[in-house]
Amino acid sequence: MARLIGPKCRLCRREGIKLMLKGERCFGGKCAIQKRGANYPPGMQGWKRQKKTSEYGLQLRERQRLKRMFGILDRQFACALAEASRRTGNTGTELIQIVSRRLDNVVRASGFGYGPASARQIVAHGLTRLNGRRVDRPSMAVKAGDVITFTTREKPRAFIAKVLEASKAYQSVPGWLERDETNLSIKVLNLPAREEFPFEIREQLIVEGASK
Repeated sequence: MARLIGPKCRLCRREGIKLMLKGERCFGGKCAIQKRGANYPPGMQGWKRQKKTSEYGLQLRERQRLKRMFGILDRQFACALAEASRRTGNTGTELIQIVSRRLDNVVRASGFGYGPASARQIVAHGLTRLNGRRVDRPSMAVKAGDVITFTTREKPRAFIAKVLEASKAYQSVPGWLERDETNLSIKVLNLPAREEFPFEIREQLIVEGASK
């Protein structure tokens, strides 16, 4: 299974915004964006390599930001964009909703994962149950009314409870999800609206770049 590897903080510095890839670290003094600043790309002489960005460059950066926020690669992103294009609503808004409804993102947004990689690992290892059925596909889309629970095995549940306890200090649950801390479960109340998307992204640039 393909996945993003390497230092995560370099990705934030390259995109110039916090991508929230490292959980608690992103909110503390060790955050690379806070230490170096948003205008300091990675590399020994990153500050010297800044130059005026072209229109294509802006579109590419927005595309890369969205992919890295959710830990997805080109093929997964292309499938999501194609699905958004087939829908009748605004393509950019539909794209945001599609990636937000990924099972690994729901686990992460509810506080059961430190970041996208942690949430993806929990799902891929078969520790999640969707409406009572074991699932191990991070890209599975949830719908309104779905209930996500976790394995009954003691050791994995203890780890998931530990992650939740740590994430409560810096992460709130979006309004379209309901978290049960006692039973370690998540309920999807409704589909996410664009206003509930927690990250800085200009989705129209992504759509414009893809249409060329």
